[in-house]
Amino acid sequence: MTLPPSRKLRYAMVGGGRDAFIGAVHRKAIALDGQAELVAGALSASAEKAKASGRELWLADERNHGDWQALLDDELKRPAEERIDFVSIVTPNHLHFPVAQAFVDAGFHVVCDKPLVHTGAQADALVAAVARQGTVFAVTYNYTGYPMVREARHLVTSGRLGEVRKVVVEYNQGWLATRLEQDGNKQAAWRSDPARSGAAGAIGDIGSHAENLVATVTGLEIESLCADLSALVPGRPLDDDGSMLLRFKGGARGVLVASQVNTGLENDLRLRVSGTLGTLVWRQEQPSELLHWPHDGPMRVLTRGSPWLGESARRASRLPSGHPEGFIEAFANVYGGVVADLRARLAGLQADALEADYPRVEDGARGVRFIERVVASSRSEAKWTAW
Repeated sequence: MTLPPSRKLRYAMVGGGRDAFIGAVHRKAIALDGQAELVAGALSASAEKAKASGRELWLADERNHGDWQALLDDELKRPAEERIDFVSIVTPNHLHFPVAQAFVDAGFHVVCDKPLVHTGAQADALVAAVARQGTVFAVTYNYTGYPMVREARHLVTSGRLGEVRKVVVEYNQGWLATRLEQDGNKQAAWRSDPARSGAAGAIGDIGSHAENLVATVTGLEIESLCADLSALVPGRPLDDDGSMLLRFKGGARGVLVASQVNTGLENDLRLRVSGTLGTLVWRQEQPSELLHWPHDGPMRVLTRGSPWLGESARRASRLPSGHPEGFIEAFANVYGGVVADLRARLAGLQADALEADYPRVEDGARGVRFIERVVASSRSEAKWTAW
């Protein structure tokens, strides 16, 4: 079911102004399908910078705000037919909860960057608020938008791998191999600050992606874990490296590594899933390929855009095979699921599950609980920490 657009959806953004990396990525991803337009914002914690950023994006003066509270107050004063359809929250982590809670409580649909919030209690409060209001709430685990990740999920859920026995996921970067936060790098500064980032560094920033990738592809639930977190760069207050063993319900075993101090590495996220009937391997830096080793035949290289892929992967492919797609397109697929859900709701209909395919608030809440358990395990002398 694809609903014809009666108009572009309207969205506001909180955060993502000048010098912000991820806000620009979100805006480009949303623009890719031409289904929504930025009409309002509070684009920085600094009122002056927020308004300057808004002017650069051609926001109207009356909808270009110095802080998110003013943005919300202004939207609530507007007639329903002029209000935003959703807000995209792309701030440092410490602002996710107050901003998201306020907009949900006011009845607005929300897209929030990950990790969702700082604590499990905050996550539970958001889940309850979304259930109470009946709003759309997406969490931008953008790697779920890659077509070949969706194909991997299809192969697992359709039984092509048999019973999953072993999962290994690694997310390796090298950009924090030095004290970059001391050199004026904004992204490094807030990620290494416990007040803004929360109780975890690398495990919250990229380890949460790794956990979500495993859960999305395999559907496995963690039963217990054994974690070791370290700040390998001297003087850094939060972890920049983490390794853990995972035990899943049903008996499968796993390994998760998240490190931002692997000198020279860029964005090396990779997943291996092994079952009784075969193994899958996917790498984010070669996202158009999924390697499949069936137990009864030679290795297969599955490629994005191919006609024999499952429907979910085919729908997520935007170009014919052989034409590269990547990071922003994956982000756009997540937003595409949000837009499909919103358009269906505006029409009083139920969205098609394959079209409205995006990570929900419950996925974000699980990610927060994962981070809490990892930090607790690393601080504990016990070998295993129960989920």
